[in-house]
Amino acid sequence: MIIVIQCKDQVGLVAYIAAILAKQQLNIVSMREHVDPAENLFFMRVQVEDNDHEDAKLEQLLKRLLPEGAMVAVNPNPAKKVVVLVTKEYHCLADILIRNFFKTLGATVQCVIGNHATLQDVCERFDMPFYHIPHEGVSKEEFEQQIDAAVAKYTPDYVVLAKYMRIVPPSFVSKYPMRIVNIHHSFLPAFIGANPYRKAFERGVKLIGATAHFVSNELDEGPIITQQIVPVNHSFTVTDMVKAGQEVETSVLAQALKLVFEDRVFVSKNKTVVFS
Repeated sequence: MIIVIQCKDQVGLVAYIAAILAKQQLNIVSMREHVDPAENLFFMRVQVEDNDHEDAKLEQLLKRLLPEGAMVAVNPNPAKKVVVLVTKEYHCLADILIRNFFKTLGATVQCVIGNHATLQDVCERFDMPFYHIPHEGVSKEEFEQQIDAAVAKYTPDYVVLAKYMRIVPPSFVSKYPMRIVNIHHSFLPAFIGANPYRKAFERGVKLIGATAHFVSNELDEGPIITQQIVPVNHSFTVTDMVKAGQEVETSVLAQALKLVFEDRVFVSKNKTVVFS
């Protein structure tokens, strides 16, 4: 059983929460907490031995103790559903499909939606429903409405942008607040936007990286979940950088999804608290 808590900080919270769990005969397996003094916020993730305790009852007991407005979730969405949006690049999608096939993703992929048909064959190999919704030949508004309708049909807990090279409109973001995960091909805030590897090559950087973040209405500026970097040098061509970048993108997105699906990520304004 997983319990996640986010609330205003006050003295004695850890002791009070532990006492309630002990009174309910719930043995604590792990407990992680963090306090943001600047915002006076308290964050906690607790894992307890599952004894078929009634989740709603425990949630109410904790809310009664905690400061007003506390966010408490007991076993939040244990069987998470995911919809993946793609364009043409296969590396992140392939990794997700393999993890989904072997049930190590931590969630279940419901379908894949692409604005090009390039990755349909990959999905068919995994018996994964694929919807091709082209952006050519229709208005931007009509295209976005079609994407919106296709995603909504599956009522996903999270939407994953696995190298989806289209800007997500505010109307879509508002339907899945802090539930859209994007992999950005750069170590943000550097090289925001398109062609980051060419920009990095032209700048002569010695490190390139990737960033997984939640999507907000500001392009590539949503709360960062995780980042990684790899060294490069003067001998790397743009193609070499792209290949190295794709490998780190795959790794970063996999790590971010694991953290999100295990309820280890808390959002506070435009930052995250991550209990890795």
